[in-house]
Amino acid sequence: MTSTPQPLSAASAPKPKTSAPIASVYTVVAGDTLFSIARKYGISLDAILSANGLTRDSIIYPGQTLTVSAVQAPARPAPAPAPAPAAADTTHTVVAGDTLFALAQRYDTSVDALFAANGLSPSSIIYPGQKLIVKVAEPTPASPSDAPKAATLNAPQAENATMIIRIGRELGVSDRGIAIALSTSMVESWLRNLDWGDRDSLGLFQQRPSTGWGTEEQIMNRDRSIRVFFGGSNDPNGTNSRGLLDVAGWEKMTFSDAAQAVQVSAYPERYGQWEAQAYDWLALYG
Repeated sequence: MTSTPQPLSAASAPKPKTSAPIASVYTVVAGDTLFSIARKYGISLDAILSANGLTRDSIIYPGQTLTVSAVQAPARPAPAPAPAPAAADTTHTVVAGDTLFALAQRYDTSVDALFAANGLSPSSIIYPGQKLIVKVAEPTPASPSDAPKAATLNAPQAENATMIIRIGRELGVSDRGIAIALSTSMVESWLRNLDWGDRDSLGLFQQRPSTGWGTEEQIMNRDRSIRVFFGGSNDPNGTNSRGLLDVAGWEKMTFSDAAQAVQVSAYPERYGQWEAQAYDWLALYG
């Protein structure tokens, strides 16, 4: 005769595993940013701000102690990767606001590959309606440890990003303000000090001599153009232009609106699309 299974008592029943929060204190060192500390401890930027009574505009200093916390989550098996589709070249029709750098990111290729496939060079200008050949690389299976990465900067871009961060810190600009500058330069010039652009636009931020941003020589001076973008009391351009620090209430604006208040672009929504990458660059090069 088969016996009937008896229910486990509360004392003997297996208990579900729970995740226990871990709280600790971190001492800020030179070069730290709130974003990089949050990434180090696997928590969100908002969590570290809330735990320490800070805002996105707060400035941290070496020696300052911050409360950081994280939750240990049970490991989950990685899902089996879906079969990758066969690689195939495609054609892209340029629309207003497109850049070769943005297209390379979108199609997971390189700017050099776009140059080679279309007979272009770094000085080439693309136009709405132009058709570009995009050669898509054969995808490779991702390893379980792969994670999304920020858009990679080449050496000149990294140098310019580092300069923007350094000058921003020198001027006492918050991390958010510096990130806005980084995303703005990426949208306007791909973080390159271009000696060409739409109409008479030039430099890292595509500032225009005809609208009071300075002479061509002044705008091509990276140090000066960065300080002019930030503006404020130390603006080398005086009151001839309006920088980020001159915009009333910019700290409470959205990423795109704050950049747009300075740039007055026909495509203001593009600045906010680089917000996450800008904070990554700030952590990497700051």
